Amino acid sequence: MVAHDGARTLGRTGTMTTPHGEIRTPAFIAVGTKATVKAVLPESIRELGAQAVLANAYHLYLQPGPEILDEAGGLGKFMNWSGPTFTDSGGFQVMSLGSGFKKVIDMMSVDASGPDDPGREHPDRDRAVAPGKERLAHIDEDGVWFTSHLNGDRHRFSPEISMNVQHQLGADIMFAFDELTTLQNSRGYQEESLERTRRWAERCVAEHFRLTDERSQRPYQALFGVIQGAQYEDLRRKACRDLGAMPFDGFGIGGALEKENLGTIVAWCSEELPEDKPRHLLGISEPDDIFAAIEAGADTFDCVSPTRVARNSAFYTPDGRFNLSGAKYRKDWGPLQDGCDCYTCQNYSRAYIRHLFKAKEMLSHTLISIHNERFVVRMVDDARNAIEDGTFWDFKEETLGRYYAAKR
Repeated sequence: MVAHDGARTLGRTGTMTTPHGEIRTPAFIAVGTKATVKAVLPESIRELGAQAVLANAYHLYLQPGPEILDEAGGLGKFMNWSGPTFTDSGGFQVMSLGSGFKKVIDMMSVDASGPDDPGREHPDRDRAVAPGKERLAHIDEDGVWFTSHLNGDRHRFSPEISMNVQHQLGADIMFAFDELTTLQNSRGYQEESLERTRRWAERCVAEHFRLTDERSQRPYQALFGVIQGAQYEDLRRKACRDLGAMPFDGFGIGGALEKENLGTIVAWCSEELPEDKPRHLLGISEPDDIFAAIEAGADTFDCVSPTRVARNSAFYTPDGRFNLSGAKYRKDWGPLQDGCDCYTCQNYSRAYIRHLFKAKEMLSHTLISIHNERFVVRMVDDARNAIEDGTFWDFKEETLGRYYAAKR
């Protein structure tokens, strides 16, 4: 991709081929955490243009169990989704829920203080914990002990267990088991954790190959390594070189990402990783983040934000994000977004959907989620088309300028 000044950038288009179809990139991957995009039928996700769905190994391991999905024929058949599927390793949820952060890890500020003792017996004592919470996940060299958020049962995840779980889940693309750190962890702990993730990656590859041979009757599942290193350029580049030398099919860029440096961090990784393998950015949300990721070389990315904000009545438009709970929408007979081609905007008014939300009817979640997912999918599709026809920078400027105009 070429910028206005003629300089080459890292953004690109391409095609990923899976046993269940192709993914044209850049692409937004809809999040279906528990084998469902919350409140939305798989048929609706297909109709709004999503190319693939990502589910969560941690949640599906706890309920209903990977053996159920394996017997059903894999994630896609289980949820009646015929397209490509992803599963993450479960590492994010094990670490974040185990540290009391629940939905998100603290990524807002850097704290380089804290004890650095690589030889200590309890390596996770330097990990961040949410205020007032007790640690429910404990890391050692072999893996992680964690307590289920559902019933308090104790469980064990290791690279080998994660690979076994994900092979049973049967997604087209899965991720190696890694240790998630936060911006609150010290530099010393980030170094120690990065090396542990490298060793775990080697074990994931070995177990993946063993299971691929053992389950040769099943379609091949691609394995992506996960790049950690927090905000440190040397650690990110080292992780890319280390994992880039391993026989992964692609790579996930994860871990602690400062929002203002997201594009820079992704670019470090894109410069180091093999050019012929896809890069997935794990868990981003806002339009400016998406554009920063695309121009820095990310091929695919996922986020729960479209459906999460929908459950609070928030909806996306080209002019920004708005909340239907406002009284001004009580007699607003227009669609959520003028000109939108989604099912919701073609059939329902803001006034009706606001009524559903106020009446605590679950249909409001469904209708807003359909629109929000369509909004993000269409924006990324348009960005891909703009790269191909050489108008990306004008498209970015126009899109973000309009979306954030009200905030300036």
